[in-house]
Amino acid sequence: MARDRFIPRPQTCLAGVPFACAQDAWFWFIQAHDARAEGARVVAGLSRIPRPCEPADILRLVDRLYRQRRLIRDHLCVLVHYGRRLSAPDPRRRTEARAALLWREAFDSLTPTLLAKGIIQDDSPARPESLAA
Repeated sequence: MARDRFIPRPQTCLAGVPFACAQDAWFWFIQAHDARAEGARVVAGLSRIPRPCEPADILRLVDRLYRQRRLIRDHLCVLVHYGRRLSAPDPRRRTEARAALLWREAFDSLTPTLLAKGIIQDDSPARPESLAA
């Protein structure tokens, strides 16, 4: 009788390197999503820089915010358009002023959630112990 073989999958030692900011996470997500749409295979643990999440995790967060009506369709259109350009809209340009406002509103909703999940790193300065009490 044949025995089942146990072959462990390689695990990375690191839990993942969090993104510097929510915009970096969004640009990474858009690139991964577009690559997958073009036929690339997304496999966990095989990237050059291990990340604390998968692209589907960010998609789920955005979907949840959309269903909670914290993001609207205009937010999503701006996020996708400028995400594919890999640059934020410039509020100084008259044609991008509304897009810049929507971009900022969207990231105001996304950032706390990404921070709570550990996807982005917390760069807020630590409070001194004397002020904490």
